Amino acid sequence: MLFDTPVYFVFLILVVSVYWRLGWRSQNRMLFAASCFFYGWWDWRFLVLMMASATLDYVLAQKIADSQNPTARRSFLVFSLILNFSVLGFFKYFDFFIGSVIDGLGVLGIHSVSVPFLRVVLPPGISFYTFQEVAYIIDVYRGRLPPSRRFVDYGLFISLFPHLIAGPIQRPEHLLPQVQQPRQFDGRKFFDGIMLILLGLFRKSVIADNAATMANAAFDGQLGHGLWVTVIGVLAFSLQIYGDFSGYSDIARGSAQLLGFHFMVNFRQPYLASSLQDFWRRWHISLSTWLRDYLYFSLGGNRLGPMKTYRNLMTTMLLGGLWHGANWTFVLWGGLHGLWLSFERMFKRGEEAKGFSLIGWITTMLVVGLGWLLFRASNLSHALRMLADLRIIEWQPRFLSILGYLGSIVVVTAMLDLFLEHRGEEYPFEKGRPELAIATVVVFCVILTFLGPIGANVFIYFQF
Repeated sequence: MLFDTPVYFVFLILVVSVYWRLGWRSQNRMLFAASCFFYGWWDWRFLVLMMASATLDYVLAQKIADSQNPTARRSFLVFSLILNFSVLGFFKYFDFFIGSVIDGLGVLGIHSVSVPFLRVVLPPGISFYTFQEVAYIIDVYRGRLPPSRRFVDYGLFISLFPHLIAGPIQRPEHLLPQVQQPRQFDGRKFFDGIMLILLGLFRKSVIADNAATMANAAFDGQLGHGLWVTVIGVLAFSLQIYGDFSGYSDIARGSAQLLGFHFMVNFRQPYLASSLQDFWRRWHISLSTWLRDYLYFSLGGNRLGPMKTYRNLMTTMLLGGLWHGANWTFVLWGGLHGLWLSFERMFKRGEEAKGFSLIGWITTMLVVGLGWLLFRASNLSHALRMLADLRIIEWQPRFLSILGYLGSIVVVTAMLDLFLEHRGEEYPFEKGRPELAIATVVVFCVILTFLGPIGANVFIYFQF
């Protein structure tokens, strides 16, 4: 059930229509059932896996909170972490590591090893709901919040359908209390939710899906090879992944808003960042803050001296890259970001985020662009081949129209982001006149009708 398809909006309208006619507890039960239906729409077996994982953490969190024995509490926590990451690792990385071992043995001249690949199917959203479960169990262990005593409340926190497949990753202390308290209908917030959904559809259908056509042509070799093809591919994919994922996040936040829930902002105009540190304050904020709070700080953060700080940065970003997928290109992507973040900290360039720097912005965009090339490439050989193609300076007349087309998307994206950056609002036209907001809704609907692509592309982050 994709967010940009009619079936989702039929589902959403039905859920919202029934939801506000019910009492608080009935709302939770109905939403929990609807979220299970939403997830089971993909494959009911994945629903069994998610519910089994959620049930175990629900029980273990209560045991941690009720126990006065530090050793027992730590044992419950470790058991939960091992189980959660083992399940995630099996489904996401089993074939990757087996293939890497076989390739490594082949380099050593050992070719007789035969290990069957399981071709494990990746359950939708497993990375996202696993991180939420881990955050919950750690926060209960640290005493940051009490455990949920009602399974429906905890199950709804994990499975609430707007964030279930691709986030934003919800923090327990933010979302769980909202689940455990009555929600009141607010017409203004309801309208803000509609605006977010329309903005998300615009980013996805107009910006991302149109840029995807050029990105696929460049990375699949349909445009040939050379410097300009690589430039087109990186520029197009930069627009695609930003429009795609920020669009998904906006639709998720807007859908939640219609139900009276508030989701954290996941993007704040990341391509306006003038340092990589600032970029990660703006890009996929729910993941970057999760990695910071539950991994980077747990490793020691920046409290143990410069060298260990650089080590912690590299470890965090390498694991963050691996979280995105079972491919060495993701590991290199994370390593590149870790290295540049360490470089910025070494020379205190992250302080430039407090004020815009043109040189810092250009440098940051070059690093981010190189990272997107690694991220989009199908494998390491593909990435190295496209980098090697930079030495081939061959111009084709069709490149002018392609770059002009991408340039128009850049202008639209930049105008939208500069507008949002200037106003500093969480929702489009949050403080503006209602007539202007309504006029914008009409314009968005017209643009979506005429400029949206004929065929829909699956959201990029569904694969993670």
